[in-house]
Amino acid sequence: MKKALTIFSQFAVGALFVFSGLVKMNDPVGFSFKLEEYFSEEVLNLPVFEPFALSIAVLLVIAEVLLGAALILGLYKRWTLILLSAMIGFFTFLTFWSAYFNQVTDCGCFGDAIPLTPWESFYKDVILTALILVLWWGRDLLFDRWPQWLVGIKLAAIPLFCLGLTYHVLHHLPVIDFRAYAEGNSIVEGMKSAEELGLEPPQYEVIYTMENAEGALQEISSTQYVNEKWWEKKDWNMRSELSKTIQVKEGYEPPVHDFSIMNDYGEMTDSILGLDEVWLLVAYNVRKTKERGWAPVLKTAEHLKEKGIPYLVLSASMPEEFSPFGFTDTTAFAFTDETTLKTMVRSNPGWVVLKEGVVDKKYHFNDSRHSSDLHYKN
Repeated sequence: MKKALTIFSQFAVGALFVFSGLVKMNDPVGFSFKLEEYFSEEVLNLPVFEPFALSIAVLLVIAEVLLGAALILGLYKRWTLILLSAMIGFFTFLTFWSAYFNQVTDCGCFGDAIPLTPWESFYKDVILTALILVLWWGRDLLFDRWPQWLVGIKLAAIPLFCLGLTYHVLHHLPVIDFRAYAEGNSIVEGMKSAEELGLEPPQYEVIYTMENAEGALQEISSTQYVNEKWWEKKDWNMRSELSKTIQVKEGYEPPVHDFSIMNDYGEMTDSILGLDEVWLLVAYNVRKTKERGWAPVLKTAEHLKEKGIPYLVLSASMPEEFSPFGFTDTTAFAFTDETTLKTMVRSNPGWVVLKEGVVDKKYHFNDSRHSSDLHYKN
């Protein structure tokens, strides 16, 4: 019984760590955005780590895969269990913090492939912690009777694969795009509400925190606040900064939300989505763009202008901040939410090609020099 439970835990934990690491390794930039959210002043108040979020993300995902593989192979048992325990302890703390304080809505444990609520992520980590405790209990029973030639191949191949995949996705785009703006997806369809599709929308409720003269705190729902006329209770005051919104009933949520394109003249989302073809140059924050990315991007912009194909610069930055990169007052600029732009394409700057509101192609700036040969219409 002890041996069976130990071996089950060995392969379950190992496979989950490998899968989780590979999913995030497919999109380390997206994982780094999630870490930045955790490091922000509003969550853990560790802004000193924000500039290193991408490096930390890369190290974590590679460590996940290597530790998971080492556990499955039964290698370096003591150190593998020590590092796995440290990592699951770190993740459990993060997921509990985000769940209890309702500050990060998705932990990013499985990237965009399998979104989990904060409490789902926490319970998953609790189960993993229990399984790792089983592994410590039966450490001497871990399966390690693999052929030596197979172990040798995996020891060489797995690190090389991790490094190769990480290098590729950092210099191009994720191999598999799990987001709502993946190639082939219609933004127009993705924006349709539950009511438009005849589905039930989710229901939310605001939770207020009330404080009395003695400093005691009490949480009440917005329904309670109205029904019990809390505003008439003179000895209670609302602590508005502690208010939070919770989901009380699940329902359909549009995969594309907060997508809006505006310029100085107003909303232009519908007109852009209605064009036969338009190239969107996405630069969510011009101060964080890669300088080496502008030369190929500008070359593509010149080709588009020559061929009469419309393109638009989308950013949360001000237009004048783009002047050092060769853009002028005649360039078409528009404003879009920074988080939305980060989700659209994992390149800063990068191209998103729309055809009648459908994402037709996306290009990392490293591939921009090829796009003129790949995708212009005649």
